[in-house]
Parts: sequence; structure tokens; C-alpha cells
Amino acid sequence: MAPPLGTPSADTKRSRTTQQAGNQPAFSLARGKADILCALKTSLVLQHPHLIALGGFMLRSIFVVLVLLGSTIGSLRSQEQKASGHYLFAWTGDADGKGNDFLAVIDADPESTTYGRLMTTITTDQPTKMVHHTEYTMPESGMLFANDHFAGRTFIFDVRDGLHPKVAGSFTDMDGYMHPHSYVRLPNGHVLASFQHAHHHGSADPATTGGLVEIDDSGKVVRSASSADAAFPGALLTPYSLVILPDRDRVVSTNSSMHLESILHGVTYQVWRLSDLKLLKTSYVEVAQNHYSHVGPQEPRLGPDGSVYVQSLSCGLQRITGLNTDTPKAQMVYTFPGSWCGVPTIVGHYFIQSVLAVHGLVAHWTGWDEKMQRLVVTSSLASDGRLYLVKLDQKTGALSLDENFRDTDGKVGFSFVDRQWSHGWKGTGAPHGVVFSR
Repeated sequence: MAPPLGTPSADTKRSRTTQQAGNQPAFSLARGKADILCALKTSLVLQHPHLIALGGFMLRSIFVVLVLLGSTIGSLRSQEQKASGHYLFAWTGDADGKGNDFLAVIDADPESTTYGRLMTTITTDQPTKMVHHTEYTMPESGMLFANDHFAGRTFIFDVRDGLHPKVAGSFTDMDGYMHPHSYVRLPNGHVLASFQHAHHHGSADPATTGGLVEIDDSGKVVRSASSADAAFPGALLTPYSLVILPDRDRVVSTNSSMHLESILHGVTYQVWRLSDLKLLKTSYVEVAQNHYSHVGPQEPRLGPDGSVYVQSLSCGLQRITGLNTDTPKAQMVYTFPGSWCGVPTIVGHYFIQSVLAVHGLVAHWTGWDEKMQRLVVTSSLASDGRLYLVKLDQKTGALSLDENFRDTDGKVGFSFVDRQWSHGWKGTGAPHGVVFSR
């Protein structure tokens, strides 16, 4: 049996003991257990819950946390649904930094005889600097964006034929902005990307400001806007990630740095008007009672209650409301253990958070496969070596390893360690962004 989670933070205690005014969430905790993992789930239902329960699980050395967000669970696609040609695309670099970045294609069809096996790879001409973000989900066009962040370069992969992926193009700086980080699709099918830095004439300090850039699938700039705000002189305004709210004509972006010298300086988020990319508001996140868990707001996600939930590098969880008003508000609703929390995923009314501080394998990237109802969990640390698929019961919140997802070594999960890859290179891969095919 896995050990229980530690004592709730002061922020958690405050939220769980007070019924918030207006549309602010009430919050509660409960504890439980499961066979392979420890799942903490709700034991009471609140009248108007937005955050009902916190839960975590230990899967061997993987640790992922679930937060139950109040909403009605939507109808699920049948888990018995069969599919042919369903794949995982893992954006991977050389763990030793000597080889080139490549995209690995892994069989993700549970009905396939090669489920969990490497199908092919497509290499690039980019020596590995820091393989980083892909898009979070596969776009309808099948043109997948992925970057090597420290190289400041984005690749566009044509993965419409999963077994024969192609490099369709690449780009570096765009319209005076450099070092792209995250990519989200707009209703028109274009990408809206966050660029961490600016270098055009007349901008504020290029090290502390960046911008948002709309890009089509050919890599052509459509429009751009600066994150600089005269009301926040000297503030770190380097866009990290973003969420699109088309029905409200809004974009919410976070400001967090990828550079160690300024990694603890990000404490703001920004609200934009989607229709013309006008920056409407720069606001501070709420300071955590431990005085650090709010630092480095990174990944915003739209919750089922219409709020935007933001994970921070320092393991806080903020809830942002009032996005169509002049006074949007961020509230710290939970603090996870430790720091260096990674990429979260919302599935139904569950917020799934990877937490570095607990156990040996550092779970960083998570992503949901709506078609096969599985969660991918991987690490950016080469020493961990494996990618796993996890099943989530959306009725109970129970999590379990997909024991059928196995590599050629017979072990659960896919191994990146010291293997012969399809493009002729032999070595250990370091994956980061991972996306399921549609």
C-alpha cells in the first residue's frame, strides 16, 4: 500500500474550511487506497462544488496527482471501440546531446499485435539542445508543431500517414520574436504560439518580454502581438503557455522563464482579446501562504466550470475567473508537494498533475487519448527511461497501468534506453512532448 499524501498546505486548509463567496470554489480532501496505486478520492459531495477532492497515486516510481473538478462527466467513447493505425508520436532528443532530434512513432492501438512497440522514426537535422514542447493534442490537419527550445527552432511534421511521417518545414524567429515554447490551435486551424523573447527595435528589455504569434500550417506568420506592458516595468513577461477561449473572445497566457537565472521571477498572467490579439490586462497570480508556490505560472487549462486552472513550476494551482471583466482574479486553491511540477491534463472533471518531488521517476508530461481513453505519462529525464500508458476510470477516479502496453523487452511501458532506432542511430532517447494520433 502506498503511503498517504502529506498534510494539506495552508492554502488548502483555507479553501476547505471556508465556503467561498460568489463562484469561488469550496474544497475538500479525502483519502483512500487501491491495489497497485494509492488513489485519494472524494467521500463527500458539496452543494456547489468546483473543486471537490484531491487525489494522488504512486505507480511504481511514477507520481501523478488528481484534482476532481466539479462538473457532469460527459459521455465517453466506448472503450471497446476498435481502431487501426493508432499511434503515439514522441518528440525525442539524444540524452547525451550528441545526436539529432527525432520523432518516434509508437503503436498505441490496444487491439494491435505490436501494441507498445516502436513503428518508425523520422529524424531532423537539428543537433539536440533541448527537445521540448509539441502541441498538446493532435491537430485535425495532422501537421504537428514541435520545438527544440534552446535551439529556438520549431519543426512542422506531417503525420497524416502515421507510419510515414515527414518533416514538412521548420522555422526559428518569427516577426521579431524568438524561442517559441507552446502551441495551441485556433478555431481557424492556425497555431497560436507563445514566444519567450523579443528582439525587434523599440521593444522593452528583450530578455523579459516576448509575444504571441499566429502561424499557419506552412509556417507563415499571420499576425503577432507583444507581451510588453508599460504598467509592469521590469516585470518578467515571457509567455510560457496559453489557453484559447473562443466563445469569450479571450486568450489567457502565463509568464514563466525557461532560463535558470530568471526562473523564479515569473508571477503574472495576461488576458488578451482573441479577435485582434490586443493585450487587455496583466495581473499577478495570488501569493501562496508558503510564499513560493505561486512562482512560475506555466500551464493554463480550461476547467469544466469555465474557470482557467494554472499549474506553477513551484507546484501551486491557481483558479482564474472574471476573464470578461476589467478585474480578472487568480486564487491559489491548492499546493502540491515540492517544486518543479510538470505538464497537467484535464480529463472530464479531473485535473491530473505530475509532481517531481515524490518518488524516483520524475513524471513530467501527461496527455490524454480521447479515442482509447488512456493517459500517457513520461519523463524528460533519460535515467527514467520509460513511457507508460495509464487507464483512468472517469466515474471513480481510479488509475491503473495498462499492463498490455509493453516493449520488446517484455516490460510494461516503452523504453528509450540504449536502443537501435529506426533511422540508424543507437543510443538513449530523452522524450518530452508526446501526442496521440486522432
